[in-house]
Amino acid sequence: MRTLSKLRFGVAGLAALLAVGAAGTAAAEDVTLEYWVYSDFAQGDALALQQEFIKEFTAKHPGVKINIVGKGDDDLTAGQVAGAASGNLPDVFMNAQSVGAQLVEVAALDNIYSKWMAMPEEFRAQFDQSALKSCMPKPDELYCLPYTGFGSLLFRNLTVLQKAGIDTSKPPATWGEWLAQMKKVKEAGMFAIPDETLVFNSIAEIYATSGGTDSWGFDWANHKTRIDPATMTKVLQKFVDMAPLNSGTSRNDQATKDLFISNQLAFHTVGPWVNPTYEEAAKTSGLKYDFVLIPGDESGKTGGIRSYEMVGVAPGPHADLAFEFAAYITEKAQMARWAKLLSRYNANAAAMAEPDVAALPLIKVSVDAAHGAMDVAAPYFVDSVPSCYNSTVIDMASATADGSKTPEQGAEEMISQLNDCLAK
Repeated sequence: MRTLSKLRFGVAGLAALLAVGAAGTAAAEDVTLEYWVYSDFAQGDALALQQEFIKEFTAKHPGVKINIVGKGDDDLTAGQVAGAASGNLPDVFMNAQSVGAQLVEVAALDNIYSKWMAMPEEFRAQFDQSALKSCMPKPDELYCLPYTGFGSLLFRNLTVLQKAGIDTSKPPATWGEWLAQMKKVKEAGMFAIPDETLVFNSIAEIYATSGGTDSWGFDWANHKTRIDPATMTKVLQKFVDMAPLNSGTSRNDQATKDLFISNQLAFHTVGPWVNPTYEEAAKTSGLKYDFVLIPGDESGKTGGIRSYEMVGVAPGPHADLAFEFAAYITEKAQMARWAKLLSRYNANAAAMAEPDVAALPLIKVSVDAAHGAMDVAAPYFVDSVPSCYNSTVIDMASATADGSKTPEQGAEEMISQLNDCLAK
């Protein structure tokens, strides 16, 4: 078999990846790789491009077939966990880095470090280093290739803001300016923002307006939360301030998008995946909107969270071939094509720097958002996050916003319960 260490990369690295296979073990017998992707990557234009990638790869690997299957987020994780127990894992699959530790624990992910190090430096240098580091709990362990990613954005309904008498020519620079605009929207009879206490990620997005990764996430060595009490107290006060201004719907509800599209909701903090919906509404129903960075407490600081989806390889007889395919789809040329099709930020930094990619408005703001945002659940791949953790954060944030607790009480009780949760 031709080893990965013998690959010779060209300028883009594409030719070398395509050259592998014709004389290799994969070509010596018929092999079908099972490839699980996010459901929205298995439909429409995204599926068509995925199929192009598959066709290009298999054309250079006679006898190899790749079966692509789309699954929802929860189904991806459940299927990978169940597959590890039954010995029936997909060969290559996508998922979020935040569930990486769980997948490592059940032996669903192959340690691809040796395969990675056998790749030319030109290939390895393409990836965002922070995203890559998130896949490496130890120096000689690598459990994923970083794939797509996001930084939270603030989607603004310009019609709603203008009706409320707000100048939309420039976004709010600070939390104070943003809150003042939210209050004007409410006074004008419209909703300012979804209820940010209903979903863990929206709570994290607002926490990041005051704090950062160093005071968020997990101290796994001591099984304690890293949440800072003073910062959380300040953030819980923000939820109290927003309570009379919100729509009662969550960041993820279809009702939230409906309110935004029908000019009843001013702001939506969420990832770039909602943009196709809003872009279509702009064409069909006249929605006027834009997307900007989430403002933090001071000018220049931004809120929001960032995270990455990953491509993982299952251990087993096809692990080498599966890694070749994973390396192919995450290589610069493919990730640039993916970014241009979907206007979606991804973890291949070289692809993001391509002029025709970097010029895309959603890519540009997403890159800025990701660089200034807080990791949603770092550090990854170290230990599994118990279900009581996220539910405790949501319960305490909601109770404080409802007035059942003061921000000080909410922060104190939240941190105490989180530490108990992690200790168990």
